[in-house]
Amino acid sequence: MSTFKAPPKKNLGQHFLSDRSYIDRIVMAVNPKPGDRLVEIGPGQGAITFPLLKKHGELTVIEFDRDLITPLMEASEGVGRLTIIHKDVLQVDFSRLAGDEGPLRLVGNLPYNISSPILFHALEHAGAVRDMHFMLQKEVVDRMASGPGSKVYGRLSVMLQAYCTVTSLFDVPPGAFRPPPKVDSAVVRLVPRPAAEIGIADPALFERIVRDAFGQRRKTLRNALQQVCTGADIEAAGLRPDARAEQLEVAEFRQLATYLGSLPPGARPA
Repeated sequence: MSTFKAPPKKNLGQHFLSDRSYIDRIVMAVNPKPGDRLVEIGPGQGAITFPLLKKHGELTVIEFDRDLITPLMEASEGVGRLTIIHKDVLQVDFSRLAGDEGPLRLVGNLPYNISSPILFHALEHAGAVRDMHFMLQKEVVDRMASGPGSKVYGRLSVMLQAYCTVTSLFDVPPGAFRPPPKVDSAVVRLVPRPAAEIGIADPALFERIVRDAFGQRRKTLRNALQQVCTGADIEAAGLRPDARAEQLEVAEFRQLATYLGSLPPGARPA
């Protein structure tokens, strides 16, 4: 396997995957096909990079750590065509990267310290993405895939599930990494929904409703959303004003956003 040794950097949250059995399971989950446009976020030492490159022949990677660029290029010789984007992934425009050549398939062992910002950034470009296979902290994956009534169901759950089908695939223990993190990890698959299925006319309004609703979990919708709408508005949308955010299905948040978006200007709080 064409990996190389490089000391992990604590400030970048680097934990390099080293267990071949889990690497193989990730490659099998991605299952690249001819014509796919694979983009890996944070290749690190190339544990997932080179098996994917060998199987697919072509891969684009986004790497922020300058010290890994040359070793990655050197190790890719004779394996396949590797394109490296040396940039902070949060500054990469996935829609522009996809261009007219078809949607991207994103893959990555995401740094624990910025996993949520990366997920929301990918979400902004969901129209240019076919699917995503990410390894994250298990606690985060549990939140992503949880449903109403769960203690970990929250803003991340609703925002991701509104735009994607979220499937937790398998757990990865600390011993599979170098150095071992202090937490378990998990691999998750996200498949963006077709625009017609999403049904969110005003994404900014939807995001504000979800953010405010979960801002103080113990508050009822009437109290949590008083900067967005009234109790009467919530009732008119077909929801209970005395319900709490954790009790609502994703479809009910969409229902409320659709109703509020249909009101004339000035008919709800600014």
